[in-house]
Amino acid sequence: MPKSAAATPTLVYVKITLNYIRPAIWRRLILPTSLSLRDLHMAIHAAMGWRGDHLHVFEIDGAEYSEPAMIEGAQDERKTTLAKIISEGVSRFRYTYDFGDDWTHELLIEKKAPPPEAEPGCVDGARACPPEDCGGAPGYEGLLTALAAPNKPKNKELLEWVGEDFDPEQFSREHADRRVKNVAKSRSARR
Repeated sequence: MPKSAAATPTLVYVKITLNYIRPAIWRRLILPTSLSLRDLHMAIHAAMGWRGDHLHVFEIDGAEYSEPAMIEGAQDERKTTLAKIISEGVSRFRYTYDFGDDWTHELLIEKKAPPPEAEPGCVDGARACPPEDCGGAPGYEGLLTALAAPNKPKNKELLEWVGEDFDPEQFSREHADRRVKNVAKSRSARR
C-alpha cells in the first residue's frame, strides 16, 4: 500500500551501485525528496564522476523516465520527484547511462532516515568511477587487466589513454560530497 505524501521524509539516503563490476563501485547520498529524477541524474553524475555526455534512462516499476526528446515514449523525468516514487512504495529502481557502454546502476532508497542535522551530499562510497567511453564493464575489466600488467606492449596504448593518475581503488568522499552539495544547492535555488 502506498505511503501518504505526509509520511514522506524531506531527506533520504540513496545508495547507488554500479552493476556488473566486482568489487563494487558505489556511493551513498543524502538527498532531498523534492529532487526530480532529472536532478537525481545530475546528483548521480556528481557522485560517480561521470561527465554526463551520453543518453540516460531511469526504469521504475516498468516505466521509463528520461528527457522525452532523448528517449521515445519515456515519461518526462523533470515531472517526477523522489517524494512521488517513495509515496508509491518504490524503494529500488535502475538508472542506465551511456547506451553504448551500458553503465547500469541499481538505486536503493534506504529505510534508515538521515539524522535531523543532515544536509544533502555524499556520505560514503567505494572505488573510482570507471573512465567514460572505456567499453562498459567488459572494457573496464580489460583496463584493470592492463593496469595489473603495465609493461606488456599491448597494454601501453590503453594506459596512455586512461592516464597514469587513474587508480581504480581511489575514491574521495570529500570530492564527491562537494560535487553533490553543489548539485543540491543549484537545484533548490531554482525552485
